[in-house]
Amino acid sequence: MTKAEVISEIADKTGIDKADVTTTIEAFFSVVKNSMAEGENIYVRGFGSFVNKKRAKKIARNISKNTAIVIDEHYVPSFKPSKVFVDKIKNSKIIEK
Repeated sequence: MTKAEVISEIADKTGIDKADVTTTIEAFFSVVKNSMAEGENIYVRGFGSFVNKKRAKKIARNISKNTAIVIDEHYVPSFKPSKVFVDKIKNSKIIEK
């Protein structure tokens, strides 16, 4: 499902104009990105958590050049679904395409 399909479905279910739904969705994504860039985690009860995971400093190897490079510690964005979310998916009928 694409972002456009999500916006269309939300507009159909709520009766809100697609332009307003698009603005809201874009604002949500912007808040999530900006908050996480500032080091804040976001918790949505019943849905999940957007968290920054710390990756430790490590040495990586370039096998073709036989060299080593140091990758400094850094953060990567991650999503951890809530128990309610996981249970909903586990108990759903997933259709293979």
